[in-house]
Amino acid sequence: MSLRYALLGLLSDRPASGYDLLKSFDTSLADVWPATQSQIYTELSRLADAGLISVTAEGPRGRKEYTLTAEGLADLRHWLTETTPQRNTRSDILLRVFFLGVLTPEQARAYLTGLVELSDRGNEDLRALADSIDWGGDQLSVYGRIALEYGLRFNAMRREWAEWAAGQIR
Repeated sequence: MSLRYALLGLLSDRPASGYDLLKSFDTSLADVWPATQSQIYTELSRLADAGLISVTAEGPRGRKEYTLTAEGLADLRHWLTETTPQRNTRSDILLRVFFLGVLTPEQARAYLTGLVELSDRGNEDLRALADSIDWGGDQLSVYGRIALEYGLRFNAMRREWAEWAAGQIR
């Protein structure tokens, strides 16, 4: 369901083609809500059929530019203000932690050290992303930087926790 709102949110900033939206997913939303080309184009068709977006321009090779409709903006605002975000209750990382006791202490510490490295790589990737974006004063830039900061802080927290957890294993 959130792919729908990711697309509506991106289109709230400016009209875009499916290709433009795919690029936005690849560069700015990939760590938040990844989506494939086929998922994006399928959802764009659904949104158009529902009247939440409209095709405002057509170009060569079937290129379509989509614009958010008033109904789409109302739906996006409703989702933002009237619905409760779903809590992601599954974590492959933490499920493995529960069962590290079946490994040797060295193997368990190695797993946690791997999480430290994963967090470091995540921070490096996010910093590179931040450096590659031409940040402006538009809403997507302001709130995109806020979301990026969440990722940086999350990776820092996970790194600190994994170091602590490795120290707990005797």
